[in-house]
Amino acid sequence: MTTHSAIRQPQVCVLGSAEPGSAAYELAGAAGELMAKLGITLVSGCGSPATRVAAERAVAAGGRVLSIIPSDQMPPPDWPATIVVPCGMGDARNLLMALAGDACLVIGGRAGTISEVCLAWLHRRPLLPLVGCGGWSDRLLDNPPDERRNSPILPWGSVGELEWRLRELTLV
Repeated sequence: MTTHSAIRQPQVCVLGSAEPGSAAYELAGAAGELMAKLGITLVSGCGSPATRVAAERAVAAGGRVLSIIPSDQMPPPDWPATIVVPCGMGDARNLLMALAGDACLVIGGRAGTISEVCLAWLHRRPLLPLVGCGGWSDRLLDNPPDERRNSPILPWGSVGELEWRLRELTLV
């Protein structure tokens, strides 16, 4: 009798921005570490301090990090990722980021984050916005991209709540 188990591990994209020293930045790092411990592959462009610290903490915890970067050049050897995809697509990379995860973690955010969130929404990816730390992600639950309810919006404000949300989505 042969048993089959899943080979592909769940993947969660980290989208957004937060500055070092902020509560959102600290939670981004803790989220990266949590995902590594749960066996979830973190997808990060590592372009903002928040997405970079999430990747750094995931790698430090022994996890896998897929980094999709906008340039067409490989980054330096100390780039915080186990797999790097230089796509050479500039801002069009946002679609790859939106599609590369089973869900998208949203932290703060600026215009690039909003575009990634809207693309994730259009393609029915669950959104996990950080709340209680300010920024655009704080408003996502009450202000979704549109009225279609394409995917769940599951807010979190602590690492414990994030783990619960990931379990709710059956990613753990």
